[in-house]
Amino acid sequence: MSDACIIRQARLDELPRLTEIEIDAFATLAEALGVVREPHALPQDILRESLDAGLLLVGADDDDRPVGFLAAEEIAGTLYVIELDVCRDWQRRGVGRRLMSAAIEMARTCRLRALTLTTDRDVPFNAPFYETLGFVLPRAEAVPQFLQKKLDQETEVGMDPERRVAMILAL
Repeated sequence: MSDACIIRQARLDELPRLTEIEIDAFATLAEALGVVREPHALPQDILRESLDAGLLLVGADDDDRPVGFLAAEEIAGTLYVIELDVCRDWQRRGVGRRLMSAAIEMARTCRLRALTLTTDRDVPFNAPFYETLGFVLPRAEAVPQFLQKKLDQETEVGMDPERRVAMILAL
């Protein structure tokens, strides 16, 4: 299997495949967190909104089959990364980094001022990975209101507030 993949806009008929990728990738996250719970995926309407806005990217293999994706939305002059997932067979091969690099370029092209996201503080392929791309953890008082709201919503659905963090990459 080649490590080559192309980054491109997702297509409508690929949305079910993106759900499969997210559920597959969840196993790696659950193992890293030491949790046992049912995998869940973004609702199809969220993927569709991201697609319709031109903010749904895929990494596709040599057969043009998606192996990873990044869903985003524009919020408050930033590109908010809703979800980034790579199927287990393709993890640790640069797909996530290439998707994030494409998202950074997309945000620059759209003249947005930053990329934003929420993630786990400790899992190596979460906050530490984003730090290698230049993302920083803002001071509590500097977290934009919309990001704080995202963190609050994550806590409401059972995520550990001690582990969840907001991150910003200023452009």
